[in-house]
Amino acid sequence: MTAIPLSPFDKQLLTLLQREFPLVPRPFATLAARMAVDEAEVLKRTRQLKRDKVIRQISAIFDSRRLGYRSTLVAFRVPEERLNVVAAQISAHPGVSHNYARNHDYNLWFTLTLPPDQAIDAHVSALARRTDVASYLNLPAVRLFKIGVQFDLAEESSDAGRQVLVAEEAASLAGSQSVFDRSQIAPAGFVIQRPGGGFAIRREQKGDLPVFSDSDRAVVRELQEDIELVPRPFAPMARRLGMSEEALLVKARGFLASGVMRRYGAVLRHRRAGFAANGMVCWVVPKSRIEEVGRLAATYPQVSHCYQRPPRPPDWPYTLFTMVHGRIRAEVEAVAENIAAASGSGDYVILYSLKEYKKERVKYF
Repeated sequence: MTAIPLSPFDKQLLTLLQREFPLVPRPFATLAARMAVDEAEVLKRTRQLKRDKVIRQISAIFDSRRLGYRSTLVAFRVPEERLNVVAAQISAHPGVSHNYARNHDYNLWFTLTLPPDQAIDAHVSALARRTDVASYLNLPAVRLFKIGVQFDLAEESSDAGRQVLVAEEAASLAGSQSVFDRSQIAPAGFVIQRPGGGFAIRREQKGDLPVFSDSDRAVVRELQEDIELVPRPFAPMARRLGMSEEALLVKARGFLASGVMRRYGAVLRHRRAGFAANGMVCWVVPKSRIEEVGRLAATYPQVSHCYQRPPRPPDWPYTLFTMVHGRIRAEVEAVAENIAAASGSGDYVILYSLKEYKKERVKYF
């Protein structure tokens, strides 16, 4: 999927749709006021960007952990002649959200997310047996340093700033040294609160995991759906739920304030938006330096995800994963080289996405 030309207006609009989609009755009118145009123009351009497949969808992005779900990253070693068949079998699993071919002996990589009453290890083993895959890696996250992809298309420079991903430190809070994108998710063991529209983070307490009523679950299901590109997009959602538009918006803003919802906004097809290179940079970092190197890598705006994951010797010694985005591979490689030089961690491998088999949200509840 190739990039399409984007006007300065389109770039500004796409950036706002990702970062600042307002949870109000007429969100496109609010965005139009920000851009000094009328609502009809914002809707027209948004519809066109959707038709052009730049916008994948506009919806809520939830924190699966806060919903009680658990996830892992899995890599299968698949004979090349069977790759497409095995990938199709993996993609058919409803808990698989991302599924890519990558340039490595472990050549099929997917994420698996399951509700708490299902065992991830058992599912991974069953998928391997079902697909006749003998060698695989099960790599659950040990620590989160950063998560979230928002492309700043209004930024024309070729260096830092293309992605609006701010690394924040929580060093002063309960002794944590974790780094995270404050608009996206709290580190493991912490919860986000946004009192009065502000931002706060505190250590998670027993019982902090929300208890969801049937009504809450219905709202979560509805908010995951792609909105209609109409002046009042939340009104038909509210009607389907049998509640008022304002009640739905209050509930949505409550999910955001509590950290159950990471954000509400557009998700883009990054290649159509001009970011054709997507490299998963995996680093060999000793346990004693994970904190230091993870914190450093998370500060790079081109890094959208940064996790510590367990090594699986002897085949897989890598302990830190960073997802790096760029317009071309040379940009990804330059970022990796910069991180390596700054951290003194020169043992790494870059796994590029060669084929996208699946990229869609897991349907919660």
